[in-house]
Amino acid sequence: MINKRKIITVAIDSPAAAGAGTQAKYIAKEYNLLYLDTGKLYRFVGKIRLDKKKKFNYNYVRTKVNNLILKDLNHKSLLSDEVAQAASKIAKDKKIRNIVKKFQKNCAYNPPLNFSGSILDGRDITSVIMKNAMFKFYITASLNVRAQRRFQEFKKLGKKISLNQVRKSLRNRDNLDKKRSLSPLKKTKDSILINTTKLSKKACFYKIKAIIDKKLKINGNLQRS
Repeated sequence: MINKRKIITVAIDSPAAAGAGTQAKYIAKEYNLLYLDTGKLYRFVGKIRLDKKKKFNYNYVRTKVNNLILKDLNHKSLLSDEVAQAASKIAKDKKIRNIVKKFQKNCAYNPPLNFSGSILDGRDITSVIMKNAMFKFYITASLNVRAQRRFQEFKKLGKKISLNQVRKSLRNRDNLDKKRSLSPLKKTKDSILINTTKLSKKACFYKIKAIIDKKLKINGNLQRS
C-alpha cells in the first residue's frame, strides 16, 4: 500500500559493482532516507535456507522476513560465496520473490516517521518495486571498470581471485540478471541514466544530488528532516 504521506522516494537499478550501493548510502544520508539494499534481502533468505534446511518453507521465510531488523542485513556472514549462491537460487522462486517484494514495498512507501522518505537499490526497483518513485536512476559502468572495482574489494577482504575471474563472474551475472524470466534487470524509460565509468564517487553523488535538488526545489512541498 502506498503511503499518502508526502515523502521522497528514490529507486535505483544497476548491474553488479556499478557503485549503486555507495551512491544510495550517500543519498540516504544527505536526505535522511531509509536505505534498503534489496540484494541483501535475498542473501538473508539464502542464509536461512543454508542454516535451517529442515525448517525452511514459505511460512517460515515469511515470518523471518516480516520480523527482520534492517541492521541484520549488514552481517558479514551474508557476504560469503555460499550465501550468494543460495540467494541466486531462491531468487528464482516466485513465492519467495512475492514475500520479499511485500517487505520491499513497505520499506519504500511506509518508512518510519523519523525518515523523510526511502531509497532502494537492486535489479527490479524502478521496474517492479517502485514504479511510481519520485526519482528513478539506472546506474551503470563499463564491465572493465566494474571488474576492477570488485577486484579491489576482494583484495581488501583478502580473497584470492584474479581480475579475469572477477570480470568473467560479472559478465555471467549480467547475463543472468538481464535474461531471467522474473523481474529482469532493465533500464525503464523514465529512469535517468548515470554512467560512473569516468566519475569519482563524489562526482557521481553531486550529479545525482543536483537532479534531486532541482525537482525538490520546484515542488517546494517536501521538507527534509
